[in-house]
Amino acid sequence: MAKSRRDNNENKGTPKAKITRENISQALILFKYLKPYRAKFVLALIFIGLSAFTTSLFPLFLGKMIDAAVPGTALQGGPGTMSGNFGLDLKTIHWSLNTTLLLIFLQLAAQTVFSYMRVYLLTEVGEKSLANMRRDVYTRLLSMPMSFFAEKRVGDLSNRISSDLSQIQDAVSFTLAEFLRGVFTLIMGLIFIFWIKTKLALVMLAVVPVIAVLGVIFGARIRKMAARAQDQLAESGTIVQETFQGIAIVKAFTNEYFEIARYVKSIHAVVQTAITNARYRGAFISFMIFSVFGGIAFVMWYGATLVQGGQLTIGSLTMFVIFSVLVGSTFAGFADMFSQLQKTLGATQSIREILRTGGEAIEPVQPPVTPEYLLKGNVRFDHISFSYPGRKDVEVLKDVSLSVANGEQVAIVGPSGAGKSTIASLLLRFYEPDSGQLLFDERPAKDFPLSVLRSQMALVPQDVILFGGTIKENIAYGKPGAADEEIIAAAKKANAHDFISAFPEKYDTIVGEHGMKLSGGQRQRIAIARAILRDPAILILDEATSSLDSESEQLVQEALDNLMKGRTSFVIAHRLSTIRNADKIVVIDKGVVGEMGTHTELMNNNGLYRKLNELQFEFGESVAVKEEE
Repeated sequence: MAKSRRDNNENKGTPKAKITRENISQALILFKYLKPYRAKFVLALIFIGLSAFTTSLFPLFLGKMIDAAVPGTALQGGPGTMSGNFGLDLKTIHWSLNTTLLLIFLQLAAQTVFSYMRVYLLTEVGEKSLANMRRDVYTRLLSMPMSFFAEKRVGDLSNRISSDLSQIQDAVSFTLAEFLRGVFTLIMGLIFIFWIKTKLALVMLAVVPVIAVLGVIFGARIRKMAARAQDQLAESGTIVQETFQGIAIVKAFTNEYFEIARYVKSIHAVVQTAITNARYRGAFISFMIFSVFGGIAFVMWYGATLVQGGQLTIGSLTMFVIFSVLVGSTFAGFADMFSQLQKTLGATQSIREILRTGGEAIEPVQPPVTPEYLLKGNVRFDHISFSYPGRKDVEVLKDVSLSVANGEQVAIVGPSGAGKSTIASLLLRFYEPDSGQLLFDERPAKDFPLSVLRSQMALVPQDVILFGGTIKENIAYGKPGAADEEIIAAAKKANAHDFISAFPEKYDTIVGEHGMKLSGGQRQRIAIARAILRDPAILILDEATSSLDSESEQLVQEALDNLMKGRTSFVIAHRLSTIRNADKIVVIDKGVVGEMGTHTELMNNNGLYRKLNELQFEFGESVAVKEEE
């Protein structure tokens, strides 16, 4: 499981970081999540050491079993043997076959327990600490201002939570355990091979490290080529995705053969890289077979000469070979651990960057609205100017002043890009003005806690976002924990109850991803029901009917009229026919308030509002004529 998770992380391209003191110290900061579980973590480390120690006893007992089966193999001491009390005289101890078998099974039983405990404890510690880390990272991401999400891709943020955090979890529960186990095994293996025969150990160490180093170099090259093949394969997949997403354009411009040629060129590059990689892998496998077996043969040859000279027993030689294999495989395993460590450092850098970034002062739980912060609905824009953080050279709003009284319906109109939606973003405090001041009930917006302020506002956007649950859950999003009676009452006011009741599962109907199982008008009315349930003091309608047909628009407009009664409403309108009854119409052009007044007053002026109305009227007449024809 751990290996497959690591492979997934590799395919997702978890960035690597250089192993430096600074990067390691930054990574260790994240180990604060282990503090609540430090007792179990320390116990797991003890079991890792015990597991490595019991593993090292297996070759010893196996060698003693062979010596017990071959009579007359006792050593007489001599140069290179560590006689005396070192090793508790294990070299001169001889056990019967039955005793040795019993010791092996006791060793295996102990190793089973130790291995189980280390895996269980490290997994528990890793998963629990990862869950806490995921919670903090997700919480921090949700608290980020809108400017952060404007600069980041959703896929990258999702990858931070999934791939990067999983990489860190692997480091805690798998890589760290394997590294420590490898270190213990390496130390125990080296102690035992020097204890068995110093001369033979020196010969082995002259061969094994060379093979291990060359294996690391070859392995790094192969991994690099494999990563390149993965990138090229991903590129060919992108071509397929783009082609099928734009299949209508491909066919309309008869570019099928162009796309085929583009795809073939991409997969030929994948083939060439794979073939080149195969050459390296073939050479690597051949080299390793020759080197490993040749090295073993050389060590065995030298060990056999020592057996012939009476300086070594057959059992001791067997021990030595097994310990040599353990030492060599541990050397080779450190290369992969080094690569995993680099990825972990890269992942921790990304996570640390998120955790260090300051977010909005939101509350983790919906706060109660105290009388001190209860909105009446009066809003005032006082000489506000604003530019988006990503394009400071473009001033979207320029010295905008606007006063709205409690219960007024204010329509914001103007050409595309004039700054209408920016006003909605400032009302919700998604952004802060560069200059000027936003006031609610004649109090600066910054005087209100952000969560408390937003909890008294509701947004009905043009492109409604529904979550992939039931209709009831989506309506209740406006007031979590609302009773069924409240949800049904809100749906009735939004003209949504009839079509919801027509579904077999009624309010428990699954809406699908982004509400794809519902029509545009149905989605819009659910969004309105969500806003009605919230019962906001200030309502923001961002072109809520612009993309609907006439029948749906009429139903939605009735629902909006119900929603706007008795509350301050900001209506960002595209269809000017829907806002003629507004108390105040504000015309925005190039970030400046050009006109302000009622529909009648503005139509009497020869200004932008009148021109926009005439254009829409002429366009509507031409469409009607074409429909009649």
